[in-house]
Amino acid sequence: MRVAIDIRRAWDFGFGTYTRNILHNLAEIDRDTSYLLIGQRSHFQLCQPLPDNFEFFEYEPSPGTFQTHFALPFKLRGRIDLLHMPWFYAPAFVPAKLIITIHDLTDILQPARGTSPVVQAGRLFFARRALRKAARIITVSQSAQRDLARIFTVDESKIRVIYNAVDDGFRTEPLTPDADLILERHAVNDPYVLYAGSIKPQKNLARLIEAFAVAKSELQAIPAFANLKLLLIGNALAEHSDLRRAVVRSRVRGDVRFLGFVPLPVLRVFYARARAFLFPSLYEGFGFPPLEAMAHGAPVLASNVSAMPEILSDAALRVNPENVFEIARGIVQIVTDDELRQTLIRRGYEQVEQYSWRRTAEQVHQVYYDVINGRQRAG
Repeated sequence: MRVAIDIRRAWDFGFGTYTRNILHNLAEIDRDTSYLLIGQRSHFQLCQPLPDNFEFFEYEPSPGTFQTHFALPFKLRGRIDLLHMPWFYAPAFVPAKLIITIHDLTDILQPARGTSPVVQAGRLFFARRALRKAARIITVSQSAQRDLARIFTVDESKIRVIYNAVDDGFRTEPLTPDADLILERHAVNDPYVLYAGSIKPQKNLARLIEAFAVAKSELQAIPAFANLKLLLIGNALAEHSDLRRAVVRSRVRGDVRFLGFVPLPVLRVFYARARAFLFPSLYEGFGFPPLEAMAHGAPVLASNVSAMPEILSDAALRVNPENVFEIARGIVQIVTDDELRQTLIRRGYEQVEQYSWRRTAEQVHQVYYDVINGRQRAG
């Protein structure tokens, strides 16, 4: 087989986690297939080390550009049997059989603020075109599969659900030796609850801030938690003035901290030392952060919608993400109820073990084999 994989979002939190782990595990199980990795040199370096059957194909233009839609196919013509796009937007013309991985429908359901109608219409056009042309579509949850079939009326026989997983290092590698010093360097001296992930409207962070303010008022009577803090870790927090307004409006300016992006070893420390991890998202296709928190022994509060019940099962305290007071009650409960906390911690470790990147890569490789050999239905 000659398989091309687009790695141009290897730097991204979610897409990158998927791409890098798929490649590393394919490298362990498959030395016969010739893999062509499409991207910039920096993307290729992020994916190293890889064996000799993985070749770098340098391509500078970003996904979704005119060059990707119309120039890239000519550069790939005759070189590959299959193209795997780990996101929605495949080239308009594909010189081989096409596989797409759909992580969620965020760009369709909730386009980024400021997206023009013309740009959104273009995205929809190329998304529909790619879904029609794809020989197989991989989704990362049953929930994402249902959304895809409902919104785009995709034939479910084309869709294969293959779950993501948590990086093996999260389960096996110890924390950095200066873990406690890291908290001191960030001036984190009080107990805290944590959110980590992308900063998007569907993450429901304004409601989380409001709910934290309600919970704080209830926790004031408990000395151990009177100084509880909410830490928010994520990309480009400075751009989200609505969240800062929510802090001011909720009167918790001294208790909510925006930490922005932090390196992975630092993030692991924040997971491990959190009193609880809070993830009341309105929409998820899979959701890496709650499982990462579970892998570090943090009890998790999560929403009861979209993929969260499917992915987290009973290992999280689930709440209605649209009800501020229900989120607040959940925060108080998960912070103060030691029996619940120990149950969630134990279940969290068990839940993380349900997912494996090795198994994910084996199933993706089987999809490659089935498509190239003409198997019609998803297994």
